[in-house]
Amino acid sequence: MTKIPFVYPKKALCESSLSLVTTGGVHLPEDVRFDIDDLCGDCSYREIPNSADVLTWTHAYYAPDRGGTDLDAVFPLWTLRQLEAEGVLGELNRRHFSFMGAIHDPAPLVGRTAPEVAQKLIDDRVDVVLLTPS
Repeated sequence: MTKIPFVYPKKALCESSLSLVTTGGVHLPEDVRFDIDDLCGDCSYREIPNSADVLTWTHAYYAPDRGGTDLDAVFPLWTLRQLEAEGVLGELNRRHFSFMGAIHDPAPLVGRTAPEVAQKLIDDRVDVVLLTPS
């Protein structure tokens, strides 16, 4: 049986810094969209400032004209801001990160972009990362 690594938190959530990481293709409207036509998958990432008010996402199934999409379900920044205001969460990190899902060749992700993001999270002294897959 394979053991799954688990690390017990060193701080209570109300004392912790948290950053969001998603594979939902979320980004700022002015950012370059993720390349959903890349057959290997787009292994790049987008940095999202905690202060962002307007976000969008690159997704093959996202059609803004259909309405009814709830970006907070994929990237719960607004929910986490409320939890921070209520004292449930210590603080949100100054930035969050977004990748695109459906990566068929993860070598560039594993070799370059995921370690870059991990180092940025370490540099920011983030205690907790909430991963929202999509």
